[in-house]
Order: sequence, then C-alpha cells, then structure tokens
Amino acid sequence: MGVVQACYMNYTTLCGIGVALLMGVAPILAFAPAPAQHTKLLFNGKNLDGWKHVGPGSMVVEGGLLHGVGGMGLLYYTGSTFGNCTFHVVYRMKDENDNSGVFIRIPLEPREEWMPVHYGYEVQIDNHPERSKEDDYHITGTLYSLTKPLAKPGKPGPQWNTMDITLDGPRTIVLVNGIKVTDYREGDPVPERKFDFEPQRGRRPDVGYFGIQNHSSNDIVYFKEISVRYAK
Repeated sequence: MGVVQACYMNYTTLCGIGVALLMGVAPILAFAPAPAQHTKLLFNGKNLDGWKHVGPGSMVVEGGLLHGVGGMGLLYYTGSTFGNCTFHVVYRMKDENDNSGVFIRIPLEPREEWMPVHYGYEVQIDNHPERSKEDDYHITGTLYSLTKPLAKPGKPGPQWNTMDITLDGPRTIVLVNGIKVTDYREGDPVPERKFDFEPQRGRRPDVGYFGIQNHSSNDIVYFKEISVRYAK
C-alpha cells in the first residue's frame, strides 16, 4: 500500500468516526465504561474468622446471624483497614427497638471498647433515642451525636433493614433502606457534647478499622450480611 493511499484511508476512517460520534451511533467510542465493582464479604455467615472482640460481652453466630451477648463491647474486623469504599449491612432488631452501632474510621486497632467511640465514628442503630433522653442526633443512620438526620427510614424489629455507608475520602454518606440519612464531610459543624459517653469532637482519618457494637443484654440486633464494595 502506498503512503498516499494509506494516509487517505486513515483520513477517511477518522472522518467516519467523527461523523458517527456526531450522529450518536458510536456510543462505545463516545463513553468510557463505568469502573468495575469488587465486593468482599466480611461476615461469612458461619463463624467469626477475621474478627476480634474487645470489651464486655461477646458476639456470636447462630443460625447464620451475628448478634451480641451482653456488653458494651466491640467486634472489629482484623483483616484490613478501609477507605474509599461502601459497606453494606443487613440487620434487624430482635424487639420493636434495640440499640447497636456500626463503627467506621477507627484510627487504631482497638484494645478496648471506648477508643472507637471517642475517636472513630459510630453509625447509630436506634430508632427511638428519646426513650433514653437523647435527641435526633442519636437516631438510626446518624454519626452518633454529631449529625442531624436527613430522614428517619429505620424499620422496627423484626423487619429487616439495609444500611449502606460510603467512605469517600473525608466524606461519609449513610443510606438506610435506600434513603439518605447522613452526608457529612470532615470539618462540617457539629454540636457540642452533651454527655460524657458521646464521642470527642475532631477529624477522623480517611482510612480506619471497622466494627460492630454489642450494646447490652437488653439490646439484641441481628446482622445477616456485612460486606464491603470497592471501585477497582
């Protein structure tokens, strides 16, 4: 093939692609594919492999469900720290209302139960904080005592709920049953502490440990699925 002929063919090919893009008939060339998603199960439904408990009480697996015994303690995942990901948690309360929490952005591997409370974030599980003289900043889907809920979609026991917690750099987004409850970015204003058991104020890390709280013998919450999803 001669040089002139090759150049002419390349020119006509490029022209053809340009016309196709303008006509909207070449979507594969016009749009980059969405990034693939990778999902990992953190709770295998059988045992507590990869997890460790600190503090009073314990967590057990019965009938494929994870739940607390006594408390207050924390079961945390030992396999890795997490950032720029989305946790998917499926849970239900044993009674009409029970108390638990999902912990994120824990800065250090826990050695006791209070460090994660004060220096990580607890995504609260409690549909009726007013029963313990707390306000809406302590309701399901909030960052405990720090954020005001955008909605209150938590379902009472024994109905199943989903909670999706996205860590996007310094931003934390929480959906409960597909409805946004929290959208918080590090540095956003938060109220002052009202109780000694509320977390210390201050920035949390972009990457940290993950855990589940066993609150007390009177608060039983069952967890059916705990997974994390990354964009590759």
